[in-house]
Amino acid sequence: MLVPHTLFRAADRLAEPLRLLDKPFDERELIETARRRAGSRQAATDDVLEPLGRWLTSLATEARLSVFGRISARWDALRLLANLLRFREEERQDPAIAELPVPSPIFITGLPRSGTTFLHSLFAEDPGNRVPRCWQTIYPYPLAGEAPTDTARRRQLVDRQFRTFARLAPELLSVHPLSADVPQECSEITAHVFQSLRFDTTHTVPSYTAWLDRVGHLEAYHFHKRFLQHLQHQYGTGPWVLKCPDHVFALDAIATVYPDARFVFVHRNPVRILASVARLTEILREPFTRRIDRLAIGRQVAERWLDGARRITDASTEGRFAPQQVSQVHYDRLIRDPLGTVSSLYRHFGMDLNEPAMERMRAFLAARPRGGYGNNEYRLEDFGLDPEGLREGFRGYTSYFGIATEARNLRATGQAAAAA
Repeated sequence: MLVPHTLFRAADRLAEPLRLLDKPFDERELIETARRRAGSRQAATDDVLEPLGRWLTSLATEARLSVFGRISARWDALRLLANLLRFREEERQDPAIAELPVPSPIFITGLPRSGTTFLHSLFAEDPGNRVPRCWQTIYPYPLAGEAPTDTARRRQLVDRQFRTFARLAPELLSVHPLSADVPQECSEITAHVFQSLRFDTTHTVPSYTAWLDRVGHLEAYHFHKRFLQHLQHQYGTGPWVLKCPDHVFALDAIATVYPDARFVFVHRNPVRILASVARLTEILREPFTRRIDRLAIGRQVAERWLDGARRITDASTEGRFAPQQVSQVHYDRLIRDPLGTVSSLYRHFGMDLNEPAMERMRAFLAARPRGGYGNNEYRLEDFGLDPEGLREGFRGYTSYFGIATEARNLRATGQAAAAA
């Protein structure tokens, strides 16, 4: 099980003295390689030259990439570029793809580890809803030699890739679902145009993140809609239910691209989740880097989600969305009565929840106690974080939404990663 990890770490020790791991990437070479492999003459990827370059520069200068990290970054970039080229080719053959309507999508968001994945998974059990699956976000179109209706090969390939990654990060499976068929976060979609906070989670890339914060997310969400149109073109329409904590940093962009968007904000005590967020960040980064800095991770997740909580609060206090567009869900109620919570959301948004869909949700809950996660305990202090300081920092958010923060009102620490 640990052989791949051992081999890669041995390669790191050999490559580091030779300064091979911090060499600059060449974004133009990657674009040309992707075009050559696709047999494409189109300039479909030139518009991502700057964000791609920003990400690659930050990787080379700040991320302290491991051998596996460099291999993965190149593979990731080429895969994303290949998908962009395929999108352009499909649009050339059928321009109507870009005109497909994407009406009233639901965006589930909130602080990470607050139950958003759990809620998204319940919505995904209703066959009437559309959710982007992991395999669809990684390989949105058939591979070479694959029939348009054949998805088995892509599913198998993604599951094999996930198994490889799980060998390098074995704890991941206990804190986050990893399967080709589970619903995927939208950060994997926006990664295609290299404007995604997904990269900030898996790597230490502060200069890239600062650039992304400056330029905003509007272009990324224009592509986000385009991606959904391509999935609809292949698999049919239906109300989209989407999920990502990072949506809280792009609410204005979402409202611009999807004026009729609907939002579900899931709330949980931030002091209870940040150690889990920090540990998940550490787990995700470990295979890609030669050095983990727990204190830096702690500072990063605290600063990022203090900002995220402020944005969630501001969206509500400013009345940014019409009441019928928004619903607030508390984690405690979601865990105590998941089906009742989902039923109330369906009613709020005027959706029909039929008995077959309810039965599928019941089966999902029966098969996955605690949302399918292990009982994990993490300490804020391990990441240099002070519980009292965090409680004070998040006070505006927790007071406004009525979120309990005192220890006597909280359940066992082991729930930190449950139903994330």
